[in-house]
Amino acid sequence: MNTRQPLIWGNLVHLSTNLWADCGLQNFPRAARDRHWQPYLRFDENLWREMVCAMTRAGLNMIVIDLGDGVRYQSHPEIAVKKAWSPARLRRELKKLRDAGLEPIPKLNFSTAHDAWLGPYAGIVSSKTYYQVCRDLIAEVTDLFGGPRFFHLGMDEETAVNQNYSRLLIVRQFDLWWHDLCFLFDQVRRNGVRPWIWSDYEWYHPEEFYKHMPKDVLQSNWWYYNKLNPQTTLIRCNPQYDNMTKPMKLKPVQAYLDLEAHGYDQILTGGNTSACSDNFQATVDFALRHIAPKRLYGFLMTTWRSTQPKHRKRHFDAIDQVSQAMRRYYRSKTDGPI
Repeated sequence: MNTRQPLIWGNLVHLSTNLWADCGLQNFPRAARDRHWQPYLRFDENLWREMVCAMTRAGLNMIVIDLGDGVRYQSHPEIAVKKAWSPARLRRELKKLRDAGLEPIPKLNFSTAHDAWLGPYAGIVSSKTYYQVCRDLIAEVTDLFGGPRFFHLGMDEETAVNQNYSRLLIVRQFDLWWHDLCFLFDQVRRNGVRPWIWSDYEWYHPEEFYKHMPKDVLQSNWWYYNKLNPQTTLIRCNPQYDNMTKPMKLKPVQAYLDLEAHGYDQILTGGNTSACSDNFQATVDFALRHIAPKRLYGFLMTTWRSTQPKHRKRHFDAIDQVSQAMRRYYRSKTDGPI
């Protein structure tokens, strides 16, 4: 329950963008090739420093860092890509972020749709070795971050249709999905940290979600288009991969309202990944109308682009959108800063 902390105004930044497994670039959507696995770090330090300065000037107070295989972990150095940061380097950067007024939060995405960063362990999900690797990485990252407030576990899009371009499709279902998810939650909690996930499993399995999802798990539903209409539907139907006999109608915006109705704490997620200029502001406006203040933890911006100069405009546009939304919000509060 968010009774004391100020609203979160965060930005998701990628150290690693190895989200999708090796599937042959010739078959991969051009717009998503930036997230296709490569054996080296796609990260520009100068751009990183510029972005940190811009976030600080804009007044953002949180940075979520998608670490993936961008760190040479002591527990599992074998998954690190070329030019990955050392643990010591990560600690230095985290101190700089805190000194700049940004709260750093770790993110490791354990969804089978986005776990290419796990290297050989991505192919042995739910095995004894897999559980040990997850346990080791969560513990080490928690220590590196000095006991962060949250730990983002990802867990989005674990469906076959979201792995259409992969040579190997892995989807956990039914009790196995919940077993592994709760295992990850327990690893985060045992280190004194609160688990945080993407919420789109709710789109596909709402009854199951509300029956089994623990209330202490921080939720980030997401929608990246300008209009936030609860009646907006996404149609999912891919009989070749998903064993569907009829289209599935998903309501991603409605999920914000349903999460609120069931009493979950939320950090709503917007983005400019689709080059929508009004999405983040629309997300803030929607939340202020529909989410109770005690359950509204804040907002997270996403670009889903690597931290490289070719995406500089997109990154700075994202920071600017958060800044504008913040200023508009605080102007509406007679006792808040401008």
